[in-house]
Amino acid sequence: MRVGLAAAGRTSYIREMQFFSRMSPVRAYRDLRFFLNQRQPYELWFLVLAVVITSTLIWAFAHDSYFEKEYKPNIIYVQQYRLDRTDAQIIAQQKIDQPAIDAARAKQAAREEKLRQSFKKMDDAMNRLGL
Repeated sequence: MRVGLAAAGRTSYIREMQFFSRMSPVRAYRDLRFFLNQRQPYELWFLVLAVVITSTLIWAFAHDSYFEKEYKPNIIYVQQYRLDRTDAQIIAQQKIDQPAIDAARAKQAAREEKLRQSFKKMDDAMNRLGL
């Protein structure tokens, strides 16, 4: 007498796999046509409406979940300076670097001013609406 897993292994698994061989797209299509022919016209319109609403919601969620990656790496390279530089060399290098620093500050100030103006425009619009 066998006990355990060996006894359970005697049954054929082929019988269970034959389940999918009974499925046919043609029979499924005929079954769907039979089902839809038994429905009233208003039920079909509600079916179409339900499919459209559901599809729209799924599309909206999928479309809204995509966004551009806003992060752009700002790599800053550090220049190595000698330890035995004189004060005159340091001041000369600062004078060379000053126009680039001023341009970066001006660019940042312009971005901040543009953002400030957009917030002010939104605030004015909300004030006009009484919010």
